[in-house]
Amino acid sequence: MLICMNDEQLLRYSRHILLDEIGIEGQQRLQQAHALIIGAGGLGSPVALYLGTAGVGQITLVDDDSVELTNLQRQIAHTVARIGMAKVDSAAQSIADINPDVQVTTLAQRADAALLDEWVARADVVLDCSDNFATRQAVNRACVTHGKPLVSGAAIGFDGQISVYDSRQPAAPCYACLFPPDSAIEEAQCATMGVFAPLVGIIGSMQAAEALKLLISGFSAESTQRGLHTGLAGRLQMLDARRMEWSEIRVQADPECSVCKHLKRLAPLS
Repeated sequence: MLICMNDEQLLRYSRHILLDEIGIEGQQRLQQAHALIIGAGGLGSPVALYLGTAGVGQITLVDDDSVELTNLQRQIAHTVARIGMAKVDSAAQSIADINPDVQVTTLAQRADAALLDEWVARADVVLDCSDNFATRQAVNRACVTHGKPLVSGAAIGFDGQISVYDSRQPAAPCYACLFPPDSAIEEAQCATMGVFAPLVGIIGSMQAAEALKLLISGFSAESTQRGLHTGLAGRLQMLDARRMEWSEIRVQADPECSVCKHLKRLAPLS
């Protein structure tokens, strides 16, 4: 059952409600939704703020790090006054300052398998805003296990990437189809490689946009007819912010994927 909005909420979300692709029903879906955000740093900051301003009813933030001075060059959910505070608590305060109606749960913990198994199952959409390969693999595994859509982003230097992995679609790839867990991935950290400040804002904002569309539409026929598409499913977009040029590759499900092949999600040949 969709919840009713009071006059203040109707005013707050009026610019969404005016959009034919969203309307009152779409906004009500957002208010009933639960988004799980892994990471409250460069990507997680714009994700958390935009999901909060858009009225996602429940947001869970997971990050075991604290705010440092070096974060403030790009992590816009945090302030000088919050240096030393847990990032999840700082981000939660920033959301509350903009939209106190949002229920925020903070988990100042590392996103290990046990935590992910519990909280991914509760979420409607998962946003991976982490900064390491092991966590991305763990998040993907939990999303595949529980059949939850995953919006994955990454950014380092001047290079960013984003895609949606949605195991609810019969032939959709998962993150491990493109980046196998046993791949020889060379980790790149902001502390040693650096990162262009607006880059995380661009990628994080796109993650928020894809998550909102997923929550509003859920790939329903009705939403497609209304023109709202979750267009990044099965597509990896990559940004070179030096030239501000996008490139894209189509991602296919790997029938031998060690994570998702057991679900037998590939459509049979006709």
